Amino acid sequence: MVELASRKRWVVGITGASGALYGLQLIRSLIEADQDVHLVVTEAGWRVLKEEQGWETSKRQQAIDAAFPGLVESGRLKLHPNADIGASIASGSFRVEGMIIMPCSMGTLASIAHGISDDLMTRAADVMLKEGRKLLIVPRETPLHAIHLENMLTLAKLGVKIIPAMPAFYYGPQTIHDMVNFLVGKVLDQLPLDHDLYRRWGDEQHGV
Repeated sequence: MVELASRKRWVVGITGASGALYGLQLIRSLIEADQDVHLVVTEAGWRVLKEEQGWETSKRQQAIDAAFPGLVESGRLKLHPNADIGASIASGSFRVEGMIIMPCSMGTLASIAHGISDDLMTRAADVMLKEGRKLLIVPRETPLHAIHLENMLTLAKLGVKIIPAMPAFYYGPQTIHDMVNFLVGKVLDQLPLDHDLYRRWGDEQHGV
């Protein structure tokens, strides 16, 4: 009998919605939790990484290597081109625990809700649905119109976890990173993976 490795694989998607920092912190947190990450970024996602994070995105693999030193070389993090519809994560036979799209644009969300899988991002998400694996979507848009809400309801009915990018303030965040960590922590709770990214309600160790 062959035993599966204790280290799990997760797919992380970063789209063109504002909030690329959420996805980057999620990758770091998954690696810190001894998980492996397969990353896919849409064209618009690369644009956001350039605009919001100041990345030089003309050489994408080098940009990932610079942001996550040593992780690609060690095999802990693998970048897949969004156009590579034949990548490992496009097949249900490739074992992963699930996928988190963080942040998720309304365009990507709509494609997934309607079964349109014409790139690796949406194909990987479709695989999660057909294989009954975890799919978590972090939409980042405001305000929301009826089509957005209907698409989210469609996915929720299929068991997809919808975790909107909504900050909380009860734990006294002091920085943007505190607020990012809160949302990443809420995602990790759903996987579930242990973390200490934010103070939970009712935790009296640090007071309220």
